[in-house]
Amino acid sequence: MTAPVSITPTPEDGMTVPAAPASALTPDLPLRMSLAPLGSAPALLDGAWWPRSRDLAAELPPLVAVLDSLWGRITRVTVNPTHWPAAFPRKVPVEGHVVKVGWFLAEQDPHQLLLLSYRTSRWDLLVVPPETDPTTAAWLMTAASDPSRTSTGSELVAEAANMPSPAMTTPSAVTTPS
Repeated sequence: MTAPVSITPTPEDGMTVPAAPASALTPDLPLRMSLAPLGSAPALLDGAWWPRSRDLAAELPPLVAVLDSLWGRITRVTVNPTHWPAAFPRKVPVEGHVVKVGWFLAEQDPHQLLLLSYRTSRWDLLVVPPETDPTTAAWLMTAASDPSRTSTGSELVAEAANMPSPAMTTPSAVTTPS
């Protein structure tokens, strides 16, 4: 599956997608996501999303508001409850419509989010764990939006966990927010 935009993530906390409705995001909390380039070959992942918390009811509306304008109205989202809190919302209001949320333990990769659009198709996004350090998150977001990769969300998270930690890298290799 491919997505109609390409965002190049950076290790800073401000990975963003343009054209977010003003009501969806606050200026100090931009949406952090990366999508596969337009026209790229279908891959297992169409990009990545780095939420700030594990509160799906709070995190999902800004994501869907942005993706609605890119992919058509998102009508359904499926997630695996493994990494989300026990209070599972079944419906989440998003700027004038409701998105149905399906929870699938065995069928859904615990590190992925499946989005279905009313008009177009489906997309699979890696969900970068909220507590991930910015350098690792940037790597995960770049890897997930690379159309040549064939890894699942869980495979990418496991690969990132085996990489040297940012504290072990050289100071010149780490980019810090200014």
